[in-house]
Amino acid sequence: MQSSQRSIAHSNPVEYLYLTEDANGISRFEDRAFPMEMGDFAPPAPEMWLTEAMAAGQVLFLTLPAGWGGTQHPSPREQIGICLSGRARVEAGNGDIRELAAGGIWWMADTKGQGHTTSVLGEEDVRMAIIQLPET
Repeated sequence: MQSSQRSIAHSNPVEYLYLTEDANGISRFEDRAFPMEMGDFAPPAPEMWLTEAMAAGQVLFLTLPAGWGGTQHPSPREQIGICLSGRARVEAGNGDIRELAAGGIWWMADTKGQGHTTSVLGEEDVRMAIIQLPET
């Protein structure tokens, strides 16, 4: 049974939306996934599927109220956002548009160029957990 659990987990990595920028400062999306491996996280609990650990600079939570729409901006620093509730529309500098909903993960690495535009979809606030990565 354990081998079937391994194959199921490996075929279902943690997917996320990566927002990066090219040499001209134009942001664009990439679909990526965190690989997972079995490991000890909280012994003596049984092993579980884990991603590789990453350093974090600080964590904050934010709420974008229903109807909120921002202007184009770069991310203040490299950060990972996890949508807790609501739906957001994100437009990259190259015109690509993606939607982020509860459970969605968005890695923002567009810190130097023209950035992106975010707006709230629907009547529900968007609540996000933001993990800001250490400044380099």
